Order: sequence, then structure tokens, then C-alpha cells
Amino acid sequence: MQTLAHFGDGGPGPWILLFPLFWALAVGLGITLLRRTGWRGRRGPRGPAARDDTPLAVLGRRFASGDIDEEEYWRRLSVLDEQFGRRG
Repeated sequence: MQTLAHFGDGGPGPWILLFPLFWALAVGLGITLLRRTGWRGRRGPRGPAARDDTPLAVLGRRFASGDIDEEEYWRRLSVLDEQFGRRG
């Protein structure tokens, strides 16, 4: 380590090895702060990708809470799949 930093000749010594670590930490901290404050581009705030009030989601919640039985769930799901289902 003394040969690398020229410690014996009056050079900076082993402390020179801390400067790259300092700059890496500073850059990482800067990126972290930018991402947490608002540097999110056009995506807007992070949140669920799909809306929670879609007809399929409401139907799923109603079935899960016991408001409708399985037969009614499948009947309504088949109608909703024709209108709001995946197309492609």
C-alpha cells in the first residue's frame, strides 16, 4: 500500500484511496435524492399501474367480500369480458 500511494516520499498516503469512494458515495446519494424528490419524468408519482375502480376490479372485490355468489360472478364476468376484456 505504501508503494501505491508513495507514503514514504511525502505523498498523500493511503488517504488517496478514499477519494474515489467519496465521489461514488456522493453520486449515489445525488441520484437517490433526485429519484425520491421528483425526478420521475413524465411517469408522474409512483402508484398502481392499473386503476382500482375498473368494472373487473369492482366485480372481483364484490365476489371476494361475499356480496355475490360464484354463479353470478361468472355470469357478470363473461359479460364484462366482452366489453372490457383484453383485446389483441
